[in-house]
Amino acid sequence: MTQPLLVIAAGGTGGHMFPAQALAEEMLRRGWRVVLSTDERGLRYAGGFPDAVKRVSLSAATFARGGIAAKLVAPFRILKGVWEAWRWFGRDRPACVIGFGGYPALPALAGAWLRNCPRAIHEQNGVLGRVNRLFAKRVHRVACGTWPVSRAPEGAALVDIGNPVRSAALEAAETPYAPPTEDGRIELLVFGGSQGASVFSKLVPEGLARLEEGLRRRIHVTHQARENDQQLLAKLYEGMGLARTVQPFFTDMPRRIAAAHCVVCRAGASTVAELAVIGRPAVLVPLPTAMDDHQTANAEALAATGGAILAPQAELTAEGLSVHLAAILTDPARAAEMAASARQAARPRATTALADMVGEIAGARAATEGLRQP
Repeated sequence: MTQPLLVIAAGGTGGHMFPAQALAEEMLRRGWRVVLSTDERGLRYAGGFPDAVKRVSLSAATFARGGIAAKLVAPFRILKGVWEAWRWFGRDRPACVIGFGGYPALPALAGAWLRNCPRAIHEQNGVLGRVNRLFAKRVHRVACGTWPVSRAPEGAALVDIGNPVRSAALEAAETPYAPPTEDGRIELLVFGGSQGASVFSKLVPEGLARLEEGLRRRIHVTHQARENDQQLLAKLYEGMGLARTVQPFFTDMPRRIAAAHCVVCRAGASTVAELAVIGRPAVLVPLPTAMDDHQTANAEALAATGGAILAPQAELTAEGLSVHLAAILTDPARAAEMAASARQAARPRATTALADMVGEIAGARAATEGLRQP
C-alpha cells in the first residue's frame, strides 16, 4: 500500500519551522511520507528536519519587504508558486496539506485548495497571522497553538491543539529543574530570536552590572547574539568577571533551556511552548514590532500561570531587569515554583493531537462545500 503523503507548508522562521518539524517527526513515525514546502529562505531554517523529509522550494513573495520593484514582482512570484504547487499535486496528490504560517506557506495551501485536497492550518500565536487568516475558512481545520486565538474569521473551524514541540524539547523536559543555590554557579540563558536580539545586547549587560557583586560573579551567561554584537558582549561580560558563551546561533537550544536556572528571551509561540514543556523560569520581553502584538498574547498565557514574568520592552529598564533577575536567582523557592507553574501550562501531547487531526482529515471525505475561494 502506498504511504500517504503529508505536505507541510511553512515560512522561514523558527517560530513556523519548529512545530512543523515536530509534526514531521511524528508523521514519519506513523509511516507517512512527509514533504516540506517552503521557499529558498525557508530552506535555510530546515536543517533540523529529519533527512527522510523531502524539501521542495516553491516560488513565493511578500508585499511587506523590499522596495517598489519587489512589490510589483510579488504577485507574479506568488502566482508562479501556486502554479508549481498545482502541477505538483496533480502528479502526487497529498493525503493532506497543512500550513504553519508565513508567506511561503501560501502557494501550497492555494494549490491544495485548487486541487480540492484535504487541508488544514496550524496557528502558533495568540493572533491569527495574515496567510492563516486568508485560508482560515478555506481549510477543514484551524489548529490553534495558543488559546483563545484572536483575528479568526467567523465560521472558521477552530480546534484547541497547543503548539507541538520538537522531540529534542521533550527529551530535555526529562531533566528536572534544580533551583539556584546560595553559593553555586548560576546558568542564565539569553536569546532574542531571529528578529529581536539586538536590544538584549545592551539591556542584559547593563542589568547584570546592577546585580550585587557576589551574585553576579556566580553567573555563567549563555547569550545568543547577532554577529556584530559578539565581540562587544564578550568584552562587557569579561569586564564584569562573568563566565560567558556568546554565539550567533545554538543548534541545541532545548538542552540549553534545560540547563538554565533562568531564561531571558522573546515570546515567540515556539519559545513559550518549549519553556513550558521543559519548565524553566523566564523573563519574557515580547517583540514590540511583532504583527498584531501577537508575542504579548503568547507571553500572557505563560505569565498567567506564574511561570514567567512579562516585561514589555517599552517599560523595561536595566534596573528593572536586574530586579526581576535578582528576585528569581536569590529565591530558590520562587524559582522552583515558577518552573513548576510553567510546566502546568505545557501541552506535551500537542504533537500527537495534531497528528491525529491530520489523520482524521485525510481519512474523511474531502467535503469542501461551503469553503470559499481566497
